[in-house]
Amino acid sequence: MASIRVYKLDEQGDEVWHYDGEVLFRDPTTVKLQAYFSRADIVLDFHTFRRGDRMVEWFFNDRWYNVFEMHDADDDRLKGWYCNITRPARLESQAVYAEDLALDLMVYPDGSYRILDEDEFAVLEIDAQTRQKALATIKALREMVIQRKEFFSLIEKSSDTE
Repeated sequence: MASIRVYKLDEQGDEVWHYDGEVLFRDPTTVKLQAYFSRADIVLDFHTFRRGDRMVEWFFNDRWYNVFEMHDADDDRLKGWYCNITRPARLESQAVYAEDLALDLMVYPDGSYRILDEDEFAVLEIDAQTRQKALATIKALREMVIQRKEFFSLIEKSSDTE
C-alpha cells in the first residue's frame, strides 16, 4: 500500500499536526486511508482515544467533512465514527490537507451521537459563507443519524475496497 501524509490544519490553514497513513482507496474526489493513533491516550468526556487505535479515514475534496472510523487498539472493535467539519480537503499524490472548522459529530455504534465543540466553532474567525456551509453540513450529518439512515451511505463508494 502507498503511504500518505495527512496534515491537519486549523481554520486559517496553519498546520496543527501531521501523521502518516496507508492509502486503501483513491479516486478523483476521495482518499480512504488507514492510520494508527500515535499520541498518548486522550481521555475526554465523550470518548477515549488510545495509542494504537486503528482509524479508517475518508477525506473528500467535494464535501465539507471527513470521517474517522475508530477501532480499539486491543481487539479492533468498532468504537464509533468521528466526523470533522472541514473545508473540502486538498488531495495531493503524497498528502492530504484538511482545514478543521472545530465543529464535530461523534457517532457511536448504537446510533447515538453528540455534536462537539460548538463553543469553539462559535468564536472562529471565518467568513459568513464558510460558517453557513459548516452549520448546514453538521445539520445534514445529524439528520442522517437521527433518521437511522445507513451511516456509511456517506462514504459508500469507497467502503468495499478495504
